[in-house]
Amino acid sequence: MTDITPIIPSDRQVIDGYGEGQFCVSGQWRTGAVVVLPDRTEPWRPQDFAALTAEDFAPVIGAEPRVEFLLLGSGTRMQLLPKALRQSLRDAGLVVEVMDTGAACRTYNVLLAEGRRVGAALLPV
Repeated sequence: MTDITPIIPSDRQVIDGYGEGQFCVSGQWRTGAVVVLPDRTEPWRPQDFAALTAEDFAPVIGAEPRVEFLLLGSGTRMQLLPKALRQSLRDAGLVVEVMDTGAACRTYNVLLAEGRRVGAALLPV
């Protein structure tokens, strides 16, 4: 049998599961929206994709070390980030890829295993 489980350093934040308004990150369940960075997980204020503002992304923009890009989990379905908000975030040096929350969780873990400096801002499902 071949083990294909990605090897992720133990000091990294791994998304273990999600659902019913919660996320399990590195074995700890958290209720509500979260920002997951390779070295820490924080509660995230937004609860509604339509109400997102550039200020909501301050925890990611100010993260050190900087993330290469951010996966934005938009809830149960993929949504488009308004052009003005996307440009504002790009001007702040943040590249954002929007996808449904499940896809964002899975993609985050894959990129983390590849050693990428990725972050995830996740709205609950």
